[in-house]
Amino acid sequence: MTHVTTAESAPSVNKWAAVAVLLTANFMNLIDITIVNVAMPSMQSELAAPPNLIEWIVAGYTFSFALLLLPAGRMGDLFGRRRLFATGIVVFTLASLVCGLAPGIDVLVAARVVQGIGAAIMTPQTLALVPALFPPEQRGSAFGLFALTAGLASVTGPILGGVLINADIYGLTWRPIFLVNIPVGILAFTGAMTLLPRAGGNRKLGIDYVGIALAALAMLAVLVPLVEAPSIGWQPWMWPMVIAAVPLGWLFLRWQLRQEERGAPQLLPMRLARSGPFLTGSVLNAVLFSAVPSYFFTVALYLQAGYGLSPLQSGLTTTPFPLGVLAASAVTGWFGARWIRWRVLGGGVLLAAGYLGQAWAVTGMGDQISWMRMAPWFFFGGFGLGNTVSPLFQVALSAADKNDSGSASGAVQAIRQIGIAFGVAIMGGIFFAILGGAQAGDQAAYRSAILGSITYASLVAAVVIATPLLVPMRLARES
Repeated sequence: MTHVTTAESAPSVNKWAAVAVLLTANFMNLIDITIVNVAMPSMQSELAAPPNLIEWIVAGYTFSFALLLLPAGRMGDLFGRRRLFATGIVVFTLASLVCGLAPGIDVLVAARVVQGIGAAIMTPQTLALVPALFPPEQRGSAFGLFALTAGLASVTGPILGGVLINADIYGLTWRPIFLVNIPVGILAFTGAMTLLPRAGGNRKLGIDYVGIALAALAMLAVLVPLVEAPSIGWQPWMWPMVIAAVPLGWLFLRWQLRQEERGAPQLLPMRLARSGPFLTGSVLNAVLFSAVPSYFFTVALYLQAGYGLSPLQSGLTTTPFPLGVLAASAVTGWFGARWIRWRVLGGGVLLAAGYLGQAWAVTGMGDQISWMRMAPWFFFGGFGLGNTVSPLFQVALSAADKNDSGSASGAVQAIRQIGIAFGVAIMGGIFFAILGGAQAGDQAAYRSAILGSITYASLVAAVVIATPLLVPMRLARES
């Protein structure tokens, strides 16, 4: 049975202008995750914030964002994706204003939690709206642009953060990193109300309150240890939480099966959970992203603490990566929905080449960073990522019909967030374990640490290469 939807938008809708609106909001969210890290020292100094609260500027956003992705995706199915998308933009933009004007750390942390809620409301709708705008053969181009957005955000966040903080606009120090979201949010909201299709939701789907609670508890049990471990180390209380996630996840699936048997509302429709394309695409996407953000986190430490580069210089060094993703977006548009399996395989090979090339570049690095030595490998890695992400999105979301695309999008991105959290914990753990007590400027120690990170990233690339060779990988309509 086919689950692939056809484009539902009215002929008068400018599809690519609508995608530009979705990408703008998506970029605003993604860059907000990376830009904050650059500003943390300034925030701690100005707000006199204790360490246990300053880390919640990131953790509070991460938790609210990850926990609400799945239910927010389902709410889009229920109440209409344009409505939820616009609502999320409003919440995110207003919370950004409060962040920028926050008088103290408590207000800032609370506003960051609300910001994460707004991001969670709007983010699942971005991918879910693609099938409503494009027929299947054109979706590869759109999904390729989402990969480009992710790549750009991962490396431009530190650059933009460094520029805004160094500029010290009107003496506001770190506050412009949040206030810059205000005009962007207004632009995105205006575009959403004028350019996105107005297709309503299906209220008959209902709300699965028990499923929402069980999913939230299971994700909390996984995320709390993984998000906290990099800053406070692995504590004894973390193991019971991780172990508890297994029975909680089992209870969630059992409840969804019970709801299906009763014909009652489901948070995650079990036809998606049983779908090979959905599981393959979403899980491999999570594995892939367990390496990318965490890799650039450790690269920034290597460049800044190891070699003394500024955040701006560090960001410019990695610029070839998003350029590679940009080049890949043109290729994925040409492929459309063809040769999915081989594109994932080829993307994995290019990723592996990028990571292994960086290992070669780092091993032979002298007393100063050689941009020319690293640039080609960043480009290969970005080109590989861009060619991999688009087909994985296509595979996963091809399993959803028009009533479930929001739920599917929310689930794919929630699973990806768990993968990112695992990656930060694992790669960060490897990096700092190898680094030991080395001081900033100890190039040999930082070189060894980044090589440890590259080893994990290369193993992830190997999994990406092996999966299409071992597992059927095709769109649901081809199953």
